[in-house]
Amino acid sequence: MDVRIKFLGGAQTVTGSKYLLDIGTTRVLVDCGLFQGLKELRLRNWSGLDFDPASIDMVIITHAHIDHTGYLPKLCKDGFNGPIYCTHPTADLIEILLRDSAKLQEEEAEWAQKKGYSKHANPQALYTVEDAEVVFPLLQSVDCNKTISLTENISVSFHTAGHILGAAIVQLFIKGEHQSKTMVFSGDLGRYENEIMYDPSAITQADILLVESTYGNRKNIQPDTLAAMEKEINEGLEAGGCIVIPSFAVGRTQNVLFYLYELFESGLIPKVPVYIDSPMAVSVTNLYERYSEYHKLGDVRAKNGDPIFDYKQFKYVTSINESKYINTVKEKAIIISASGMCTGGRILHHLYHRLPHPQDTVLIVGYQAEGSRGQRILSGESPIPIFGESVPLQARIREITGLSAHADREELIQWLDQFTDAPKRTFIVHGEKESSAALAQYLKEEKGWQAHLPFYLESYELFRGI
Repeated sequence: MDVRIKFLGGAQTVTGSKYLLDIGTTRVLVDCGLFQGLKELRLRNWSGLDFDPASIDMVIITHAHIDHTGYLPKLCKDGFNGPIYCTHPTADLIEILLRDSAKLQEEEAEWAQKKGYSKHANPQALYTVEDAEVVFPLLQSVDCNKTISLTENISVSFHTAGHILGAAIVQLFIKGEHQSKTMVFSGDLGRYENEIMYDPSAITQADILLVESTYGNRKNIQPDTLAAMEKEINEGLEAGGCIVIPSFAVGRTQNVLFYLYELFESGLIPKVPVYIDSPMAVSVTNLYERYSEYHKLGDVRAKNGDPIFDYKQFKYVTSINESKYINTVKEKAIIISASGMCTGGRILHHLYHRLPHPQDTVLIVGYQAEGSRGQRILSGESPIPIFGESVPLQARIREITGLSAHADREELIQWLDQFTDAPKRTFIVHGEKESSAALAQYLKEEKGWQAHLPFYLESYELFRGI
């Protein structure tokens, strides 16, 4: 039996993760992400795959983020109809995120047509909510730390990655006629000693390893994240306006709410209203109570006995009218909204109304991919295009880096150091070219590993005649 891999995404970029495995006569796709950021990357979403999606037997998902799942509706639309394996929280998150992704695309296409800023006479969404809903019956969620058989020759197990709720490191076991081999996909690794998520599980052996490298070239140091947030919140409120926090609905919003709760309760910041204006974030936050065994908070509650995420200062916004009301709030409020890279969603409406005002603050708390609107805001570019208009950037722009859900360079090395033997091959994925190259260089020079930087659409023969 021969085994080959083809890199359909996540190669020298942090988006579009897709890894196609040909294992004998079985085709397995590990992750099925949407490309985001630079236009040249986003265009790949529309170019389709260079093979028939119906030929794929199954999909394995490491976690629910759109850059790992967002292409699933298009895959199914084009012919895939097999099982999709993931953890229990990931299955629930996929339903929330894909519905939201499809809705945003439909709204963007409708808005582009209304405003006339598309090059196409009749702009279309990549997929619709109806397309997304085709995915959900295919989801087969499984327990962590249990090995399940997928075929006579292939089995899989999921282990805690610590990145977001339900995120997993995937072990794929391949039983050949003569030998058995193990492949490990790190997915996105979380940080050690995170306040909410558990540490990434230790994996000690792999014949083939794919490891993420988002921060493969730098430390993600924030000496005291709580103190940094205290400073930025107080200064932002003292500036006389509101604080807008673009935040990923999954993981980041819950981290921010946890820190705000701590700061409110300790009296370090004024008790101002916090508007969580993201229906998706509201739905995701509810899952933290349902899957309490997947995170450290468990049954931790506020002093009045309510769950922390039900804290009295937190105002969960669901309706459009409620969202519009926030625009009338001129000061002493915190607004948390998605998407985290400002690529779509309700955050755009808040930025549209807040960016022109120097008393307002935009507080960046997450990774901003190259070419994303969030990265352009962070770099101070002005004007910022929103809804086909040029919006002047006059607001205060601040950043807190310690909230990242990704392991930094030292933490990636800490996780890699737990392998008792060097993998036969290690592929550095899910990172911009510089960060991937830096991690690859370390593995080659310091550990003597065979580390590869795959290119987009590059193929490798992993095993022959096993």
